[in-house]
Amino acid sequence: MKVAVVGHLEWATFSKVDHVPVAGEIIHTHSSWEEVAGGGAVAAMQLAALADNCLFFTAVGNDEHGRQAIADLRAKGVEVYASSTAEVPTRTIFVDIDANNERTITVNGNLVPSGQDATLPWEKLAEADAVYFVSGDGAALVAARQAAVLVSTARVLPLLQQSAIPLDALVASSQDAGEHYEPGRLEPVPTLIVTTDGSDGGKTASGETYKAEFIPPDKFIDTYGCGDSFAAGLTLGLGQNLVVSEALKLAAHCGAQAAMRRGAFQSH
Repeated sequence: MKVAVVGHLEWATFSKVDHVPVAGEIIHTHSSWEEVAGGGAVAAMQLAALADNCLFFTAVGNDEHGRQAIADLRAKGVEVYASSTAEVPTRTIFVDIDANNERTITVNGNLVPSGQDATLPWEKLAEADAVYFVSGDGAALVAARQAAVLVSTARVLPLLQQSAIPLDALVASSQDAGEHYEPGRLEPVPTLIVTTDGSDGGKTASGETYKAEFIPPDKFIDTYGCGDSFAAGLTLGLGQNLVVSEALKLAAHCGAQAAMRRGAFQSH
């Protein structure tokens, strides 16, 4: 099976803290580490773990962060195709993980893949059984639509509205305002619309519900990457032609696994 992700990566600095600081406050971390992260990178690593390989179309700056991110992804079994520019640095983020294991993210930069970059082999997506679209421009979305199954995050709703590209599935969130979706906001209507609700599971637009997989309290590490890991599992399931209930079960399992590993993919 061939799966792919189109989207951004970030070089992340994670910090374990008691709480997110308020204005003027100085706090100290309990621990900190750096690794490749970002929605596209997390999904690509998750799919590579599930399917033994994943194509990943992304963009980086011509800098050490970009080179290290690509190297780390390849070490995880991801087949990376990245635009590289000297004009814009690789996206970076700072992630605070509080005592409740919830993450707060600060992003620096907005570098995303462009389907207009002819140096990348976009034609490979026509051979893919399933693609998860996280971010990119309109041309990248058109390229992603070559796949048999196309799943997208609601995070890029304005792009989806502008392009009118038909989706096999849209993944939205009831908890994250940036991934909220209301009926009627996309035309054509995606074949499947899934709205996640964290530990309460979630539902489809047709009314089918699913349960979140139980996470033992002593195994719960942090929530970073849960949503994109969920979407990666759903993408694989739909690409395998699983019925929706089974694809959602696989997605919920991937989301739970993300909550039981440190940071983006427990790279260090």
